[in-house]
Amino acid sequence: MGKARTTGRRAAALLAVVLTGAGCGAEAVTPAGAPPASNSADSAATPAGGTASPGAAPTGPVTVPDTLRFTGKTLDGTAFDAAALAGRPVVLWFWAPWCAACASQAWTVAEIAPGFRDTVPIIGVAGLGEHQAMADFVTEFELAPVTQLDDRAGAIWRRFEVTEQSTFVIIDRDGRVVHQGWLDGEDLTRRVTALAA
Repeated sequence: MGKARTTGRRAAALLAVVLTGAGCGAEAVTPAGAPPASNSADSAATPAGGTASPGAAPTGPVTVPDTLRFTGKTLDGTAFDAAALAGRPVVLWFWAPWCAACASQAWTVAEIAPGFRDTVPIIGVAGLGEHQAMADFVTEFELAPVTQLDDRAGAIWRRFEVTEQSTFVIIDRDGRVVHQGWLDGEDLTRRVTALAA
């Protein structure tokens, strides 16, 4: 990694700290008339067809936990079925394209996610923005190798009761949420490394 990129990361992290206090992390997801999170609405059977599934699935029969019974589309329009992640720990990263804190975390996600693709998939869940802004964010922070879901409607955000960005939801291999909230780059790296062991 070049010195310019490291300096850019430090500057982005400092900017994130300043702007987080100015309200970047306080944007609530409250679409008018939005229903509360519900397993029944999101756990319908997945229709036949292709799914986006990062990494190799575990061998042998795997029970899909309720936490991973949801579907969606990636930013490039590919179908995504979270059930394909069952049996592995998973990290969901809820971000918005205009959030400076998210931008500072993007470098860490881009750096570590490819190395953990098969053991602890990191899935971005983009919301609170327009499609083009989300796509630009992915390009700017070199996140193309990381699966990024387009959740402009907020369905996945509501499912996990995420009310602000940047939020990490860590799901263990049994489907239990073991962390939900803010993580800095060092904490994220430490937790993902431990889950992969």
